[in-house]
Amino acid sequence: MLELVKAGGWPMIPLLLLTVVGLAIIVERFWSLRRKTVLPPGLGDEVRAWAARGRLDPAHIDSLRRTSPLGELLAAALDVRNRSREEIRERVEDVGRHLVHRMERFLNTLGTIAAAGPLLGLFGTVVGMIQMFMGILDHGVGDVNQLAGGIGKALVCTATGMIVAVPALMFHRYFRGRIAEYIVAMEHEAIRLMDTLDARPPAPQDLPAAMPMASASASAHAGTA
Repeated sequence: MLELVKAGGWPMIPLLLLTVVGLAIIVERFWSLRRKTVLPPGLGDEVRAWAARGRLDPAHIDSLRRTSPLGELLAAALDVRNRSREEIRERVEDVGRHLVHRMERFLNTLGTIAAAGPLLGLFGTVVGMIQMFMGILDHGVGDVNQLAGGIGKALVCTATGMIVAVPALMFHRYFRGRIAEYIVAMEHEAIRLMDTLDARPPAPQDLPAAMPMASASASAHAGTA
C-alpha cells in the first residue's frame, strides 16, 4: 500500500485526506442514525397513552423532547395540543424540517467527496502524463523507467479516485434513504398522536375560562326567577 502511495506522488495526498474525512463521516452517521436513537421502540405508544390519560404536564413534555428526534417531534405536537388540527400539523411540519436538516448533517460533505474523488484522480492522471512527456523531452523515448513511472502515477491516481468516490456515493445514497424512511415513520407517529388528541375528552385546564362565569350567570337568573 505504501508503495502505491509513493507511486502516485503528491496528488495522492488530497485523495488520502478525502478518504479519512469520508470514513469519519460514514462512521459518525452510522452511529447517529441508529434506529433506536432516532425512533426509540415503543415511544409512540407511550406518548399516546400519556395523551389519552391527560398526563401532559410541562415536565413530561420537556423530558420527551430530550429523548430523540421522534420525541422532539411529538413534543412539538403536544405543545400546541389545544389548537386546531391544522395548526398542530403546521408545527409538526416546521419541526420536522429542522430534524431533517439535523439528520442530514455532513451528508453534503460526503456527496462532495463522492464528486471530487474522480476529479482529483483525473488530476493525478494528468500530472503523471505531464511528467511522462517531460521525461520524453529530456531523455527521449529510450528511458523506459521514466515512461513507466509516469504511466504508473497516472493509473494509481485514477484508481484511488474511484476507490474514494464509489463508497462515498453509495453511503451518501444509503443515508439519504434511511433518513427518508425515518421521516415517513415519524410522520405516521405524529398523525396517530393527533388522532389521539382529537379523541380524548378535554382536560379541566383545557376548558374555556368563560364557562364558570356563564354558569354563575345562569344560576343568578334562576334565583331571580
